[in-house]
Amino acid sequence: MFTGIVEEIGTLRHVAPTASGARLEIACRRVLERLAIDDSVNVAGACLTVVQRDDRGFVVDVVPETLARTTLAGATRGTKLNLERAATPTTALGGHLVQGHVDGTTKLVARKDEGEGARLRFALPSAHARYVVVKGFITLDGVSLTIAALGKTYFEVALIPHTASRTTLGALRPGDAVNLETDVIAKYVQRILVKP
Repeated sequence: MFTGIVEEIGTLRHVAPTASGARLEIACRRVLERLAIDDSVNVAGACLTVVQRDDRGFVVDVVPETLARTTLAGATRGTKLNLERAATPTTALGGHLVQGHVDGTTKLVARKDEGEGARLRFALPSAHARYVVVKGFITLDGVSLTIAALGKTYFEVALIPHTASRTTLGALRPGDAVNLETDVIAKYVQRILVKP
């Protein structure tokens, strides 16, 4: 479980295909302070398991299911990735409950800079629209955000300058894809209310 508060932007150091998907080597510093083999780490919104680490970064394996649902399939050397270590019982819940179970991807369709922050408009995938509400939570590339506006085919989020500068979202341009996770509570409510 995560909170959607990004701790660091890491850099993809190496990517290699494997018999079971792909192996990613990610360079970072701050996240390493409390990161061990077998720990879960949120990488651009996807919950992955640390299989190796050294003093420069860590290694994760990515299975075909994750590659099919996320932007990680297209990640190359030098790609910037939002990172967050798993929450602990003493972690402040500054964002919301983030599983790291990416529902799919979406694309930025418009960007309006607002000083050092920005207003971002994304395409709203119809399969996930029922879980998106104004002032509700959404996770984009591992970042906990609040829905600022909602239309039939889009949703908008507002980035404060701090979030724009400390996550990869600040550098997004129209056409860029991000990983999307809708609020897990909304999913459970919908599952309970809709008869099979």
